[in-house]
Amino acid sequence: MSARDVLRSARRVVVKIGSRLLAESPAGRPAALADQIVGLRARGVEVIVVSSGAIALGVRALRMPGRPSELPQLQAAAAAGQNRLMQHWQHAFAVHDVVIGQVLLTHDDVGDRRRFLSARQTLRALLDLGAVPIINENDTVASEEIKFGDNDQLAALVCNLVSADALIILTDVEGVRDAHGVRMPVVDDIDRQAAPVAGGSSKDGVGSGGMASKVASARMVTRTGVSAVVAPGRLPNVLTEVLAGDDVGTLFVPSADTLSSRKHWIAYGAKPAGRLSLDDGAVAAVVRSQKSLLPAGITAVEGEFSAGDTVSIVDAAGRELGRGLVGFDAGDLRRAMGLHSADIGATLGHGVPVEAIHRDDLVML
Repeated sequence: MSARDVLRSARRVVVKIGSRLLAESPAGRPAALADQIVGLRARGVEVIVVSSGAIALGVRALRMPGRPSELPQLQAAAAAGQNRLMQHWQHAFAVHDVVIGQVLLTHDDVGDRRRFLSARQTLRALLDLGAVPIINENDTVASEEIKFGDNDQLAALVCNLVSADALIILTDVEGVRDAHGVRMPVVDDIDRQAAPVAGGSSKDGVGSGGMASKVASARMVTRTGVSAVVAPGRLPNVLTEVLAGDDVGTLFVPSADTLSSRKHWIAYGAKPAGRLSLDDGAVAAVVRSQKSLLPAGITAVEGEFSAGDTVSIVDAAGRELGRGLVGFDAGDLRRAMGLHSADIGATLGHGVPVEAIHRDDLVML
């Protein structure tokens, strides 16, 4: 059995389409994809679309000279382009008498556990009612602090939201190319094979992502046992061929060391509210021995956070090791850091936790 055979059994798929593909054919591209999605639905495959393009369409509608760099102008372009984007998708699916449902998300929606679960229930209801969810980042209100950065990352987080079997990222190239410019059909080790050759976004002012972004998103989903494919969006019937197991694009094979949905949310969904620096002993304990993080091994506490917030843990050189749900408020943890467990109660009072981050709430990156 080949690595691609698993794609044939996928029953819930997230499809992400980039701005450049939509900008060159705003009506034709959604129509072509809608034809394929309807065909997949007839075979029992649920499809969730993550669509870029609002800003690109808004830039054109507002006659801007190019993609702006300032946040208010980006938000204005998104506001002008969002309705145009959805009109294209609506018309594409209306031909097949299929209803679409628009879902706009910010990082806060995914980072807050209750809103995360609420978004999951909404998407589940849309699918149960026979609609095709069309998801985009809510660029009209997203600030620098809550932006996903690009829709590749959003698509990866949506895979966790809907418990998808596969992520297909449609782009304007044939897949990930190696150092010699040759397409890589299968990637088993992202850090060794794909990350070194993945470049950033182009400078044409249309999209905000790049191959490095797509590889990072593939890393996120493969850690939950989900296959990812970066495929050429201009190829006719690309979705049908990918899910038939054909040799199209670059397949990222799921990791053997998978995360639960909850731990994936800790690692990637919730934005860290602070940072904890660890001494060498604590690094050895949490990385090699897979133990909980104790206050005794913390050398510095950065940021203001409450117990239950997500924080990042770093080594003495500042390299991020992982993320977890902290058991202390920032002020209390500053008082407790460096103390042995027996001394914490005397300093903060009885009833405080022993662990700064319990092992069950800690994810290594």
